[in-house]
Amino acid sequence: MAAGAGFEGFPDWGVRFYQELEDNNTKEFWAANKAQWERDVREPMLTLVDALADEFGPAKLFRPNRDIRFSADKSPYKTHQGAIVGHDAGVGYYVQLSGDGLAVGGGFRTHSPAQTESFRRAIAAEGSGVELEGIVTELARAGFGLEGDILKTRPKGYDADHPRLELLRRKEIMALQRVGSPDWLATPAALDHIRSSWEAIRPLTEWVVAHVPMEQPRGVTR
Repeated sequence: MAAGAGFEGFPDWGVRFYQELEDNNTKEFWAANKAQWERDVREPMLTLVDALADEFGPAKLFRPNRDIRFSADKSPYKTHQGAIVGHDAGVGYYVQLSGDGLAVGGGFRTHSPAQTESFRRAIAAEGSGVELEGIVTELARAGFGLEGDILKTRPKGYDADHPRLELLRRKEIMALQRVGSPDWLATPAALDHIRSSWEAIRPLTEWVVAHVPMEQPRGVTR
């Protein structure tokens, strides 16, 4: 079967479903819509990531249920469906469908202070730091925003006038493009758009792999 065969896009129903779930996050609403959620959200997502696996690696789909054990918010379900490639190592690619439509991204999520320090040392170094600066600039031009934990002040041990201070304040770095609900989302063309976004992020993930030791996370909920 050719790559992408069987993927027909994300039906419009999925976005409407998550918009309604935000206002009616109950087991009764979920049960009434579960069969169509399987057909119009979960199955297209599985087909999508399978089509991209040869290029980017196998993916994990996140569970629809929220972990409410330690949360004041007892809503039982997540208001989005996400899938991530490479999350066991802390670096990879992400795609999500929600009431806001499609979001596509990727990058690096830290697993330890030691990993964050390696990340910052690479930013501070002239060669690798300038390289990352260029990658981030290109991602911004392509419409990606940077997300992830960031300090309000400068990190300890780095000069206040460092030319890459804004990057040094970051503990991790993820690039995310909030696409919304364009006409192509419900068509097979969505595969090429998502592939292109992940290809744009590849220089960032390759930079992280080259400069930051990868670690296995603990207690990941999928």
